[in-house]
Amino acid sequence: MRLMKTISLIGAPTDVGASVRGAGMGPDALRVAGLVEALRSDTLAVIDRGNLAGPPNPWSAASGGLRHLDEVVAWNRSVFDSVDEVLTAGGIPLLMGGDHCLAIGSISAVARHCRRQGKTLRVIWLDAHSDVNTEAISPSGNLHGMPVACLLGHGPAALTGWSGEKHAVTPGDIDFIGIRSVDFEEKQAIRALGLQVYDMRHIDEHGMRNTMTEALQDVDENTHLHVSFDLDCLDPLDAPGVGTGVRGGPTYREMQLCMEMIADSGQLASLDVVEINPALDVRNRTAELAVEFVLSLFGASTLVR
Repeated sequence: MRLMKTISLIGAPTDVGASVRGAGMGPDALRVAGLVEALRSDTLAVIDRGNLAGPPNPWSAASGGLRHLDEVVAWNRSVFDSVDEVLTAGGIPLLMGGDHCLAIGSISAVARHCRRQGKTLRVIWLDAHSDVNTEAISPSGNLHGMPVACLLGHGPAALTGWSGEKHAVTPGDIDFIGIRSVDFEEKQAIRALGLQVYDMRHIDEHGMRNTMTEALQDVDENTHLHVSFDLDCLDPLDAPGVGTGVRGGPTYREMQLCMEMIADSGQLASLDVVEINPALDVRNRTAELAVEFVLSLFGASTLVR
């Protein structure tokens, strides 16, 4: 059995990249739902590093196809530095968002770490949306719809190149699971980039087991597996506390299987949990679900397997 490292929780309480207010309360919703206690009860070592600080959301209109670029850069710099510090110390960073724009800083730090360590980076992107928009094609300018484009080196200059290369990841490094809402021009970008997207039709036709077997087939001992988990990947009937819910997502059991198969790989080394919006939730149900899924990612299971 692989020795589990210390999990370091990093709160990033901001919704500067989002379309609606509320995701900034996500880190504390996870704490209220008992994330720290649940991980520790599963005999895992956990450090809660508290919440990062950053600029408030100005809630201004888009400029040059982008909303709140300066604020998004500032928050992501804080995330980048904190994730890099945890990785350098040999820990597992668990970023608690906040909206999904924060994955730019998180995954850029992971990519730089992997290059230093000679590790192969693989990103599993769990989301209803592919987040491959750019300022040229985004209908809204909201940067939580652009983190993948930025990580691929196609975003604004201020949000690319942080890993030491123009791109933090290549198209072959990332697998999308649960996608079901993609803007028209974003579809063309996905095809042009050659991204591997397991949309809901694929999951319907092949099942979650076959989907995850395919997504994880080349993960080995030299792989650093990063999971970027947007709670709107789930169906909003199960997870109502998200800002951009889309009907028809994976069921609770399908998502549990997904998480358990990732855990079975033994290579999970960093994690984002983002887009929990308590202002839209029902009795913190979405954060409580997130805690269950995070436990599964770190190896909790019904039986010893």
